[in-house]
Amino acid sequence: MKLNEQFIMDFLAFKAGRPLKIKDLAREMEISARDYSSFRGMVKSLLDSGRLVKLRRGRIGVPSELNLVVSHIAIQKRDHGTIVTDAGEVVPIDQAKLHTALDGDKVMVRVNKNRAGELEGTVLKVLERANKSFVGIFQRGKHFSTVIPDARKFRRNVYIPNALSKDAGDGERVVVTITLWEDPYRNPEGQIEEVLGKPGEQGVDLQTVIRSFNLPGEFSTRVLSDAKEAARLFNDEEIQRRRDFSSEVIYTIDPADAKDHDDAVSVSKTSNGYRLGVYIADVSYFVRPGTALEKEAFNRGNSVYLPGMVIPMLPEELSNDLCSLKPNRRRLVYAVLMDFSDRGRMLNWEIVEGVIRSRAKLSYEEVQEFFDGRPANSKIDRVADNLTVARELARLLQSQRMAEGSLDFDLPEPLIIMNKKGEIIEIGNRVRLESHRLIEEFMLAANKAVALHMSRLGLKFLYRVHDRPDLEKLEAFSYMMTTLGYKFPVSDKIKPLQFSRFLETIKGRPEEEFINELMLRSMKKAVYQPVNVGHFGLAFKHYAHFTSPIRRFPDLIVHRLLKKVKNRHYPVKFEKGLDTILTNIGRHCSDTERTAEAAEREAIKYKQVMFMSRKIGEHYRGVISGVLNFGFFVRLENIGVEGMIRLSTLDDDYYQYDEKHYRLVGRRTKRVLRLGDPVEVGVLAVDKVKNEIDLYLLDYDADKLQPEGEKPKKHRKHKRRERK
Repeated sequence: MKLNEQFIMDFLAFKAGRPLKIKDLAREMEISARDYSSFRGMVKSLLDSGRLVKLRRGRIGVPSELNLVVSHIAIQKRDHGTIVTDAGEVVPIDQAKLHTALDGDKVMVRVNKNRAGELEGTVLKVLERANKSFVGIFQRGKHFSTVIPDARKFRRNVYIPNALSKDAGDGERVVVTITLWEDPYRNPEGQIEEVLGKPGEQGVDLQTVIRSFNLPGEFSTRVLSDAKEAARLFNDEEIQRRRDFSSEVIYTIDPADAKDHDDAVSVSKTSNGYRLGVYIADVSYFVRPGTALEKEAFNRGNSVYLPGMVIPMLPEELSNDLCSLKPNRRRLVYAVLMDFSDRGRMLNWEIVEGVIRSRAKLSYEEVQEFFDGRPANSKIDRVADNLTVARELARLLQSQRMAEGSLDFDLPEPLIIMNKKGEIIEIGNRVRLESHRLIEEFMLAANKAVALHMSRLGLKFLYRVHDRPDLEKLEAFSYMMTTLGYKFPVSDKIKPLQFSRFLETIKGRPEEEFINELMLRSMKKAVYQPVNVGHFGLAFKHYAHFTSPIRRFPDLIVHRLLKKVKNRHYPVKFEKGLDTILTNIGRHCSDTERTAEAAEREAIKYKQVMFMSRKIGEHYRGVISGVLNFGFFVRLENIGVEGMIRLSTLDDDYYQYDEKHYRLVGRRTKRVLRLGDPVEVGVLAVDKVKNEIDLYLLDYDADKLQPEGEKPKKHRKHKRRERK
């Protein structure tokens, strides 16, 4: 008998067929005195991980045989939680039965059916904390102090002995670590790990986001050493092995302040139409499997872009130098060369390792000025003819993509303009230029070609997929559209083209941006996985991420997979277990992407709140973006800021919440405030601690609502500006 943890579990579940005390289990398994210590260690490990559970009278059982489920719990704010069983069943858990579980924790749950025959759960034990550290506001007390967590899903305040407070000041934002919480009827105990500073102080907002989302810090010495070693791989022998594109007219187009240039393009006319070359930094050549550098890149999953700072996936030695496609320097690339007809249909493609020497480093603004007919600078002059042809092709590709039903939500991207000190100068929305669309179209084409190439070979691959929307969510969206006066019929066979045509009907309407966002929310999230289900939003049957390996780990993996193909096959040893590897990579990178997006949104909101704290009393136009039973949200025009108008500020009537029609209705006046309605508002108050903005409607008595000493200011138009 080979003693291992799986054998113990199988014996207890099937051979013994009942829970046993550890000594009885050892006796039935005929464990020798020599092996008993090792056996006890394995049982303890199984108990700690939740694969076995200790029962009331000291017996040990298998959770699945006892109506118990081990899973990660999701907490919906402060109300309740849910887990998902191995069978895919969603089990709700009432607040009173959460024990000490927090969002993301690994828990053991007893699952039963209530009188209505519905599943319900009770948390018996927290097996593993998803996070032990949290960010919150410190409140000093005489004998002990308290931290009020920022996260709304954290259900309790944390008690801090004053000796473990690190001299935090009252009202300061801190990082607290939970040291003890076993009794659900008592608050957790903890200690202060770090003092971040007062809300509103310079830099505290971004540090709050970094610590709240557990974003990575500096690279370790080992990782930086690997990056330096990787630089030595760049040699003449490797350059000679690759196809030389140095004579081609190749250039990069990026934001003016970009330092990592991972894509370059070149376009020329052919007898049949066009040839597009997309040249991507060959990061996979320098980031080798098994190195500390690769492990760190995988753990990070992607770069994170916060206002005024970047948390990179790779050290700057690679991301900003060796792998960056700087002008007039030889750089290693992975190239996709695509031929298109004169109508923009892809005819064929070739994927090759190459070497380039970029002719010019261009910004989106410079290219747009050229497209708009302004005099070209010396950099543009070097590639002007190529840019003209590129513009023709990009327009054809976009036109064809839209005709096939590809969705272009064109939601505004927030813009935060700061000075060198990190102070906010202006906020607004980025202007999406034709030059942006040009690069987008070329990257989409390259990603599509790579995915189609691997699909036709029939090889395992990491796709970027966007599954069909759930019918239930579509029906909810359709109903919401009827309340706004639009028709959007749905069915389980709905196609992207129906969405695309609907978006065309609302173009230019005041509620266009709002409806675009609602439609996006009704859809599933795009993820990485080896099973190709297509990309619904793009209306592509095949799609992958290939074009940004400096900032996305999946792109790096896609490069590595492409290089492994020899004679249309992977090596047998490499292919073994590849499906599981790609599934795990895809799941992890989908998670890190969602974390990065949430952190970026939160950081932008902090900056917006900070900016609006200087705008008390100023007036803005906006659109109602959400309706609740205690008020409604308003999205401010041109600057993307969202604030709340509370019912307590509406003194002309008593307003009732009409949940069915997403609106508030005045009981006496019958005045209706509904989703999508344009309104004019003023800034009433800003809470830097809660990160909230309170607004008021302008057709009310503004003087009553102003903080003392403040007078309403006239509406000011905010110009859209690009970062310089």
